[in-house]
Amino acid sequence: MATRSPNQLFGKVLIANRGEIALRVQRACRELGIKTVMVHSEADRDAKYVRLADESVCIGPPPSAQSYLNIPAIIAAAEVTDAQAIHPGYGFLSENADFAEKVERSGFVFIGPKPETIRLMGDKVSAKVAMVKAGVPCVPGSEGALPADPKEIVRIARAVGYPVIIKAAGGGGGRGMRVVHTEAALLSAVALTRSEAEAAFGNPTLYMEKFLGNPRHIEIQVLADSFKDAVYLFERDCSMQRRHQKIIEEAPAPGIPARALAKIGERCAEACRKIGYRGAGTFEFLYEDDEFFFIEMNTRVQVEHPVTELITGVDIVQEQIRIAAGQKLRFRQKDITRRGHAIECRINAEDPYSFVPSPGRITSWHAPGGPGIRVDSHAYSNYFVPPYYDSMIGKVIAYGDTREQAIARMRVALSEMVVEGIKTNIPLHQDLLTDEKFLLGGTSIHYLEERLAKRQLAA
Repeated sequence: MATRSPNQLFGKVLIANRGEIALRVQRACRELGIKTVMVHSEADRDAKYVRLADESVCIGPPPSAQSYLNIPAIIAAAEVTDAQAIHPGYGFLSENADFAEKVERSGFVFIGPKPETIRLMGDKVSAKVAMVKAGVPCVPGSEGALPADPKEIVRIARAVGYPVIIKAAGGGGGRGMRVVHTEAALLSAVALTRSEAEAAFGNPTLYMEKFLGNPRHIEIQVLADSFKDAVYLFERDCSMQRRHQKIIEEAPAPGIPARALAKIGERCAEACRKIGYRGAGTFEFLYEDDEFFFIEMNTRVQVEHPVTELITGVDIVQEQIRIAAGQKLRFRQKDITRRGHAIECRINAEDPYSFVPSPGRITSWHAPGGPGIRVDSHAYSNYFVPPYYDSMIGKVIAYGDTREQAIARMRVALSEMVVEGIKTNIPLHQDLLTDEKFLLGGTSIHYLEERLAKRQLAA
């Protein structure tokens, strides 16, 4: 493996991911003059980013478990190509502490937080305890893990107040959680969630929180270096979601007082300093009745990072790479300003209303352009969308001086976009961009599902 001096950028980075984020990381590396190694499954052999890479290594057949989740194959690929660092993107192994540990033990740099930090924040119980200590406001609930004693579980629920939500400590992405409205349903719900958590995450630990009826989903983007310097890059509103999966994200969040946002941002940056966080990360909050409640931290780059990049001018992926190379943050909090408004629409290969995945050959592809439009996508005409992975094939991001201008530009962009041969959710986005409540701003996390349910009833 090639050596480098401390603080010097990497000569070669292996990208352990696929799809649009693989291309995004590759572009960041190329701008910095870093060579890239792309690992890929047999299904992604013809991907754009594989062809653009300096080197590529096939690490297995299409199923993720045999390729993108195959830790020995990824590390072996780094060894044979003399890569110095591994960027995990998002999803797959990006928040896997064991992977990060094995990467570091094998002599490579993991472009992300330290393994112990990923472990701390990946377990929702330990994350919440750490945030309480750091002064970050949390949702009222059990102090630590739920006990085994049924009487004690009932007591905790009464103290928190119904409805409550039972969550798996190792869960995420909307899995491993159950809302309970009455005491009669409590213990059976706990038992069921515990067995599901054991099966899905190998961890039966549960915790309980007050179920907030109508919250918004607000998140704070942070960057922190190895020298305990940390900054926040303001907030994003990700409330337009279905089954806990985000559909539209925007920054800034409409209608939240700037003072309240600055206060929570400072607390997040301070929490990074206290836990020794390194790299890019996101603190996720529920926001209701003018209060923020921490729910989890994502210890990786987020799908929606472009909206923050557009309003701040900070390239988050490049900063991840610089930090991992041992460099100090290049700016302080006072240096970070924001301007304008950005909105992101996730483009998925699926039916826009039934959400059934629609893999297959894209027979025609035309990406939109014009002022303030950014398209992050690995797709192209004649690209085959494989059936094995997440259905997202790209993101359209619109920037404007105002929210109204960003929305107008997004409408124009989506009207120009052509994707033929498969179904996409573009019609859903076009529908939402004319929705009165969305145009006002500040819809809750339940708004889209309620709207879809009404549409189904009317059909």
